Amino acid sequence: MSRPFAPGERVLLFDNKGRRYLVTLVEGGEFHTHAGPVAHAALLGQVEGVVVRTPRGVRYTVVRPTLAEVVLKMPRGAQVIYPKDLGPILMLADVFPGARILEAGVGSGALSMTLLRAGASITGYEMRQDFANRARTNVTSFLGPDVGDRYRVEVRDVYDGIDETGLDRIVLDLPEPWRVVKPASAALRPGGILVSYLPTILQVAQFREALSHSAFGMEETLEVLQRTWHIEGQSVRPDHRMVAHTGFLTSARLLSVPGDDEGSPGGA
Repeated sequence: MSRPFAPGERVLLFDNKGRRYLVTLVEGGEFHTHAGPVAHAALLGQVEGVVVRTPRGVRYTVVRPTLAEVVLKMPRGAQVIYPKDLGPILMLADVFPGARILEAGVGSGALSMTLLRAGASITGYEMRQDFANRARTNVTSFLGPDVGDRYRVEVRDVYDGIDETGLDRIVLDLPEPWRVVKPASAALRPGGILVSYLPTILQVAQFREALSHSAFGMEETLEVLQRTWHIEGQSVRPDHRMVAHTGFLTSARLLSVPGDDEGSPGGA
């Protein structure tokens, strides 16, 4: 059953040219573009698919935004991980309902939203207070205040160590993840998964070198490329632009615990 739009909710308006606008509805509010204003009152109480007109006759269709649309258009403090990488991270980390996850480098909260909506419980480490505040705001505005029971962000540096133990997963969006390999091996449960997002292959090489001399094994690095297609009548071809490199994803599993006599499974 369709829910009517309510105050405090985010909606997505798009026109016939594909332009999209993310708007938070408030009582007495107005949305403004070059085409003229749209009163929030015209949307409140309506359901998805409603069409509104501006005084200049421009039509906007209104729907609830998807997670991907929120990630691309929400207020940012730090650069976000793009939707094309968020889905693969869920699979590489094998996120499941109830999973206990440490996320280091929460940034603007895009990855937090993705992990939380998959049912995980997250402890976030973030060095900057303004980024931590922005992440909390973005997460609760999209998922609702009740998600706070599963989302805790601490302003601290993961390079100084990890307090949590018995974690199911650790996900890193940091420039030097190799510095986290040793504390991660103590914080994860056996079989737990470590995933890192990095922008350059030289960083990946250094991270993989650290993993190869650790209790982690089953390492894998990949890159996701996204190409859309233009399809209009008989004109069918790849779009001229594609979302190519954004980052490299590396995953590894904890196969032994520190102090095992058998040595490091990642070693040669």
